[in-house]
Amino acid sequence: MSSRGLRNNNPGNIRLSRTLWQGEVRPSQDRSFCQFKSMAYGYRAQLKLLQNYIRKHGRITVEEILAKYAPASENNTRAYIDSVCRQMGSIYSKMYVINPESKAVMCALVAAMSRVENGVPAVMADVQAGWDLL
Repeated sequence: MSSRGLRNNNPGNIRLSRTLWQGEVRPSQDRSFCQFKSMAYGYRAQLKLLQNYIRKHGRITVEEILAKYAPASENNTRAYIDSVCRQMGSIYSKMYVINPESKAVMCALVAAMSRVENGVPAVMADVQAGWDLL
């Protein structure tokens, strides 16, 4: 059985809100989380959300972004950050400044987050298709 995020085409487990994402299915069959038409649209929403954290809220490091995305009230935030950094590779630390315009960096970040959220590696073709929808 696949994870909730994968069943919803929402690999980042984005919660339902007033925001209507491109490619989102409304009404959602899930009472708490968004559903998307495809994984690409789910990744697009996650990428867009993270870009907004960086551009509009000044959360520029991996740690700052993930502390907002996966708050301690719902997650083991420290373990989440450590896991994402480990999966992204040796040059990425919690203090690494994320460039929201870098396809390689942003795709690596959401792929690592998806693995934490869903327990399986992300399909990079889906992640990159999400980037292409931006």
